[in-house]
Amino acid sequence: MDAFEAIKTRRSIGLVKQDSLPKEIIEQIIEAGTYAPNHFRTEPWRFFVLMGEGRNRLGQVFEDIAKLENMDDTPESLISKMEKAKKNPLRAPVIIAVGIEPSDKKNIILAEEYGAVNSAVQNMLLTAHALGLGAVWRTGKIAYHEKVKEFFSLSAKGEIVAFIYLGYPDMEPKPAKKTPIDQLTTWIM
Repeated sequence: MDAFEAIKTRRSIGLVKQDSLPKEIIEQIIEAGTYAPNHFRTEPWRFFVLMGEGRNRLGQVFEDIAKLENMDDTPESLISKMEKAKKNPLRAPVIIAVGIEPSDKKNIILAEEYGAVNSAVQNMLLTAHALGLGAVWRTGKIAYHEKVKEFFSLSAKGEIVAFIYLGYPDMEPKPAKKTPIDQLTTWIM
């Protein structure tokens, strides 16, 4: 699959089989992330692979956060939210959490560090797609919670930028609906 085809055909695949993935494929996806552009070669990305019991441990963190964030709910609603949060990491056999650890160098711009890590995530998603895998990039409020930062031992400046849920696809993606580029492009000559 060439690069342009991969870009045009990649879709978020939220439903994957629970079959395990070879370590070599996971490493290939992570390596693709490290080829993203990054100013001054700071390599601000950090990768955490969760499989098996690691997903359950993350689920426990999610459950704890759901409890803290929803204490004012009815007991039934609170229990439901906690159970759902705990199960979220079990939606795929592999999760690659992608974190950022921004450089302390004075010439580094924080927005560019985030741009580099986001580019790494896109490289990873495209590689997963080219390898025939399904992947979805998830975050949400929970990804930025202090307990998540603690779980991954990130610094005070670090945080999780993406949870990439990864596996063999168990759904057919819908065709993309894209705005024509002439509606989004201004030519300045």
